Amino acid sequence: MQYKTLGQTDIKVSLICLGTMTFGEQNTEQDAHQQLDYAVDQGVNFIDVAEMYPVPPKEETQGLTEKYVGSWLAKHKQRDQVILASKVSGPGMMPYLRAGPDLTAEHIKQALDDSLKRLQTDYIDLYQIHWPSRGTNYFGQLGYQQSSHSGVAIMETLSTLAELVSSGKIRHIGISNETPWGLAEYLKLAEQQQLPRIASIQNPYGLLNRSFEVGLAEMSEREQVGLLAYSPLGFGMLSGKYENGARPTGARLSLFDRFTRYSNPQAEQACDAYVKLARANGLSPAQMALAYVNSRSFVTSNIIGATTMPQLEENIASIDIKLSESICEEIEAIQQRIPNPSP
Repeated sequence: MQYKTLGQTDIKVSLICLGTMTFGEQNTEQDAHQQLDYAVDQGVNFIDVAEMYPVPPKEETQGLTEKYVGSWLAKHKQRDQVILASKVSGPGMMPYLRAGPDLTAEHIKQALDDSLKRLQTDYIDLYQIHWPSRGTNYFGQLGYQQSSHSGVAIMETLSTLAELVSSGKIRHIGISNETPWGLAEYLKLAEQQQLPRIASIQNPYGLLNRSFEVGLAEMSEREQVGLLAYSPLGFGMLSGKYENGARPTGARLSLFDRFTRYSNPQAEQACDAYVKLARANGLSPAQMALAYVNSRSFVTSNIIGATTMPQLEENIASIDIKLSESICEEIEAIQQRIPNPSP
């Protein structure tokens, strides 16, 4: 396993992070514990959860992911050996959660206390804002227009997080699904007001969506706010299992109609090209796609997920794959032909 420093902190996180959003929906508690055991045995020390998980979000399952991770932590009693990241939800979804979540001081404090209880721990290493309160583009939205919805002021959110850092309930803070302006604003306020500095940004990044490279990648490098890359396989599209329109039994895109971000015609065309490139070079399509993300200098950790143990083993093993210069050149050629088909 390889490890990188999380922002300007003293924490070293594994380049492969275990994503858990299937725990409680597609994976049972026993499955979750098996995945956690294997990942940690392979050197993964970074686990990412969220209060809204599992996905797709439902009232009857909300919080199960954290509960499963919490029961695993209680079982092993080795809390200090893992870096645990969680997230507080922004507004606009889940009316059953605090009558509609937001990023006010009251909501953040309640969300954190609830997460700590489910996780059976008294602190979280990295606490992240899952998405902004203000009206802006995230989750693949295009056609930006200035929104009249300003949401909860970033200063209020950041001040609350600072209070929770001082209390010892969280060690460091991060953002997710953010824009260059949002990241810049968090950094500016932290410097001006002597508040905790953002350590990371968790945004989508992979062969089907490299939009992070425009604007945010430079900020990540220069400001030392590394990317925690999510959806590196585009909901599994880049694994090749959905090739030629296939929908395997039990797979995410077979079970849930809502996940269409990475399965439009352009994305399918791009996936076909990447899968063929991998196989022509004797590589697993999933490992080639993950190895590319692993190799980016602005990536602090690559958040992988799996619903089966063979998938998990294959994804973690991508850490040992080094792509040749010729394969990287062919990847860039595909990107030029079909740029960012799933923003």
